[in-house]
Amino acid sequence: MKAMIFAAGLGTRLKPLTDTVPKALVPVAGKPLLWHTIQKLKAAGFDEIIINVHHFAEQIRQYIQDNNRFGIRIEFSDETRALLDTGGGIKKAAWFFDDEKPFLIHNVDILSDIDLQNLYHFHASSDSLVTLVVNERKTSRYLLFDKNNHLAGWINEKSGEIKTPFSDFHNDTCKKLAFSGIHILHPSILGYMRDFPDKFSIIDFYLFVCSKEKIFGYIPNNLHLVDVGKIDSIAEAEKFY
Repeated sequence: MKAMIFAAGLGTRLKPLTDTVPKALVPVAGKPLLWHTIQKLKAAGFDEIIINVHHFAEQIRQYIQDNNRFGIRIEFSDETRALLDTGGGIKKAAWFFDDEKPFLIHNVDILSDIDLQNLYHFHASSDSLVTLVVNERKTSRYLLFDKNNHLAGWINEKSGEIKTPFSDFHNDTCKKLAFSGIHILHPSILGYMRDFPDKFSIIDFYLFVCSKEKIFGYIPNNLHLVDVGKIDSIAEAEKFY
């Protein structure tokens, strides 16, 4: 099975740690975030992984080499010239997903106890083109899902901004759920990316596609998730392990 790890971010909110190392190599419980993510993917049966790199890219390449590529196939998608955002990152790495099978996307700074095998099987048995792992944690920006758990829109609670492709959209009938940074895509969705620029948000892309294809929200039971995006979240991540 194939997966992509998003590891190209600047890690601005983790400064000063990321002044000298990429976010992916920030340690939690004695091991880099990238180590935790790769081990979780491997345990779930993902044995072909592509990692996008930008900030201190060579450190990530060297780390993978020093660990003998963790005994699996690991490739890199080079974004050192320019960050391509989440959607553009997937588009640039599209060549890797050439087996017509669903593939997983996983942010490197997300730690969770989700069962990735169950998630993959759920997606494979559904008629959804994309499955987004979501939950009810508090945030300022939510994805909005209809009664069938199909993506219908997005809302910024602070600004009140709402995005949706549906003219008959009613915010008050939707469930507000937080996106986890973990999602599964069928390769056929890559065809919709051809008309998009090199750099774009995957959320904006999903909001475009959801009026044409089913994009499903997957809500794991009792999900424990830590977003290691800020310095003060590292202590919570240490407790996770």
